[in-house]
Amino acid sequence: MSMEILLLSDIPDLGQAGDVVKVADGYARNYLLPKDLAAPVSPHALKRLEKMRKEREELGRIQLAEAKDKAAKLANVSVTIRAKTVDGTRLYGSIQAADIVAALEAGNKVTVDKAQVDLPEPIKETGTFDVVIKLHPDVAPAIKVWVVEE
Repeated sequence: MSMEILLLSDIPDLGQAGDVVKVADGYARNYLLPKDLAAPVSPHALKRLEKMRKEREELGRIQLAEAKDKAAKLANVSVTIRAKTVDGTRLYGSIQAADIVAALEAGNKVTVDKAQVDLPEPIKETGTFDVVIKLHPDVAPAIKVWVVEE
């Protein structure tokens, strides 16, 4: 037997929030309904989904505004990190995202999470690097990181 339910959250391989889908009774009763991922199709569930959608949109607008404000603070920002070198160009260690975050907080008083620093691999030599800070999916300013010999 199958049951028609309204998804309250995005579920991979099943659908997006707001979709009405048919699933097995056991899957709905034992997984989706207890975890509040779905609800039986009813006017009450539709109202609840609409309320949740409005709350998410409002939260998304607030987060985007905060990200744009922080991006304005990060515009044209550069940080200098001093590090020990082996031969004048190669670093003795490496510069990680946490080092960049610490330099931003110390020099520019801007706080970002190290997970927001898009550093594909650690910096292992002196020079100038453009590092992207992912504040929001739509907002990702770049800062200049100067790595100089200590």
